[in-house]
Amino acid sequence: MSTTHDSGAGAGLRIRTVPEDFRVEEQPLYAPTGEGRHLFLLVEKRGCTTEQVARALARASHTHPRDVGYAGRKDRHAVTRQWFSLEDVEPERALDFVLEGARVLEARRHPHKLRTGHLRANRFEIVMRGDSPVDLAPIQSRADSLVLRGLPNRFGEQRFGREGDNAERARAMLAGGPGPRDRRAARFLVSALQSELFNAVLSAREDAHDEVVEGDVARVEESGGLFWVEDLAREQARARAFEISATGPIFGRKMRRPRGEAAAIEEAVQAELGIPPSDALHLPRGVRASGTRRALRVRPEDLAVQTLNEGHGLRVSCSLPPGSYVTVLVEALVGRVSDASRERPSDAGDAESRVF
Repeated sequence: MSTTHDSGAGAGLRIRTVPEDFRVEEQPLYAPTGEGRHLFLLVEKRGCTTEQVARALARASHTHPRDVGYAGRKDRHAVTRQWFSLEDVEPERALDFVLEGARVLEARRHPHKLRTGHLRANRFEIVMRGDSPVDLAPIQSRADSLVLRGLPNRFGEQRFGREGDNAERARAMLAGGPGPRDRRAARFLVSALQSELFNAVLSAREDAHDEVVEGDVARVEESGGLFWVEDLAREQARARAFEISATGPIFGRKMRRPRGEAAAIEEAVQAELGIPPSDALHLPRGVRASGTRRALRVRPEDLAVQTLNEGHGLRVSCSLPPGSYVTVLVEALVGRVSDASRERPSDAGDAESRVF
């Protein structure tokens, strides 16, 4: 099974025709305890970015935006439910906040601030609308394969900016060219280049995202622990059983490097992309790249596909780990689809990178 399909199944299908066609709900890593100085808020938003909501919460609570916590960013052109945190705010007051494009659904106390990544999964319900009947049988077959073998954990196009040039801008910046004065913007550029390298390594391994090679840094699915693959026959059997998965590079000074065949693949791709070795990186002041490993595949949970509108549309629902892109899953199921949100005029709010 290839990463995407060009069979024409997605031809004429459109996502995000209206925000209600793209629903996301965070599944938190833990529940608030009901006690503590911090307040966890479940917020439903429509037509606005996570950062816009965070700024609105800061204004409503008379706090600084940097003191508003959230686990991850969610798409603007969607209806999403996600958790935020504030400090020293009464639950009753928060429930009465008036926010443009958003509303507070729940408010519960917790001892500490909500941090980036404090998220177990994202639950998606995606509706695609079209003008022609959709043949469900091959789509269901691909869905079954994704559950069995895993979804290639590629970064989606939105990771690279609206113009798709963030990785190239980062490459120029690391080569000594000018970069953004804003450190957050510079970090976004570096993360796009990290994502480009990961995607290229995944592509170089072709349709083998569910296999391991000698020297791989593999991830234990149950615990998240990492180890080097030495006994290839034994570890390949574990990979086929989805007990472990190979990982790819998110470059940085502290990233664990593979060995042997896996190292040769990654080093060749990194050189081809013109990215310096991690120990030779010259990052702008205030920008760090510690590095990590990212699994080459993820398993969609509770994946279901069904036709709608007398077969002229499709509904896809599933849960994915944080950092994985449902748009990549859609492409794996039906190929390229039209994104109605990209056809609308852009404004400053669209500068936020979408992280699903």
